Amino acid sequence: MPSALWTPQARKANREVLGLALPIIFANVTVPLLGAVDTAVVGHLDEAYYIGAVAIGALIFSYIYWGFGFLRMGTTGLTAQALGAGKTGEVKAILFRALLLSGGLGLLLVLLQIPIAALAFSLLDASAEVEHYAAAYLDIRIWGAPAALANFALIGWFLGNQNVKATVFLQIWLNLMNIVLDLVFVLGFGWGVEGVAYATLIAEYSTIAVALLLLRREWRTLDPEGRPKQAVGRLLDPERLKELVVVNIDIFIRTLCLLTGFAWFTATGAQQGDLVLAANAVLMNFMTFTAHGLDGFAHAIEALVGRYKGMRDRWGFRGAVVAGTVWAAGVSLVFTLVWFGLGPAVIDLLTGLDEVRAIAKTYLIWVVVMPVISVWAFLLDGIFIGATRTADLRNMMILSLIAGVAAMEMLTDTYGNTGLWIGMVIFMAVRGITLGMRYLALERSIGSSAPAKV
Repeated sequence: MPSALWTPQARKANREVLGLALPIIFANVTVPLLGAVDTAVVGHLDEAYYIGAVAIGALIFSYIYWGFGFLRMGTTGLTAQALGAGKTGEVKAILFRALLLSGGLGLLLVLLQIPIAALAFSLLDASAEVEHYAAAYLDIRIWGAPAALANFALIGWFLGNQNVKATVFLQIWLNLMNIVLDLVFVLGFGWGVEGVAYATLIAEYSTIAVALLLLRREWRTLDPEGRPKQAVGRLLDPERLKELVVVNIDIFIRTLCLLTGFAWFTATGAQQGDLVLAANAVLMNFMTFTAHGLDGFAHAIEALVGRYKGMRDRWGFRGAVVAGTVWAAGVSLVFTLVWFGLGPAVIDLLTGLDEVRAIAKTYLIWVVVMPVISVWAFLLDGIFIGATRTADLRNMMILSLIAGVAAMEMLTDTYGNTGLWIGMVIFMAVRGITLGMRYLALERSIGSSAPAKV
């Protein structure tokens, strides 16, 4: 390792990155573990279309919920910047704004559930059996929309405050509660796909209750600023509201493009039959594990970059980026080696259907190489979100989507499912390349370039 990585500034950056990233990675592992349990409990039922139904249902909710992922990402960046600038009153106001927005959007989704379902199934080309069970899944889970979006805001706020304990606890609570109920409802009660949906619904609302208890303790660590009347005025400050709207719209467009890329992948796979759809759904669990592991570094970088931007400390900003890059690259290589060695065994655990197993193992190589290709996209997402350089995020993701979809369409026509996976690799690679081209301009915008004393 270069000697520059052992300077006092570098050691400080390493401590900060690992102090945030490692607990978040531990918590994030429960997210794909949930997806793997979802796949496993229905993967051992007697038909492949149960796996496809959960995959399609989860895809729809990825669109519905992660389309509003700005409630987490935007809240983290803005909160970290306000904390770095010492504006504790604004830190509180950001949470209230995010909760008001998330609650309103959640209720709107519940009201629009019928047209949402109609639109989703008109765009997805799956078998009648898959659509039937996916519709049942959607009808249940949609009622958790207000809680799911509020959880995004709360987790983002705790992360922006660098309260990693609360962030980790909420993530673990949400996903382990979901997993336990999954097993009880599906394997214990025999509720099938509907049991998977009920497990998620209950877990989402229970997490809100836990988050509010944690919030009471966090509130005491922030010094009150001004009287209640002044706090309300800060909450509705036009400039702050405008900033919130601009940041959130940019992240919304970025996330919508990201989800469109994955939806295009799933829909194109569905056109090749239920077995290919099921095999790709099994393999996507590998990508989800990888993404949530590497996102631990992205989330840590978001909080640190936001804080250093608020402090206008370019040297601290740069140190956090370098430390995050080194560690994330190393972890991505570990993922590649693990999937190479254990991939076939993991596939066998996720489904007992021999045909699905065989197809999944044929295309395993693509999820083996994916970590070292996608790590740069995850890391740069965290940097740009923490700095709230959301216009760059939006524009580069649009370019990446165009490149990815074009590759998927052209290559799938010629090479089938192999071409589809190559197109996904291209999509992830272009994300990292385009954001990397904008990094130097971002760093130059961060305050003073003089190093701080350690």
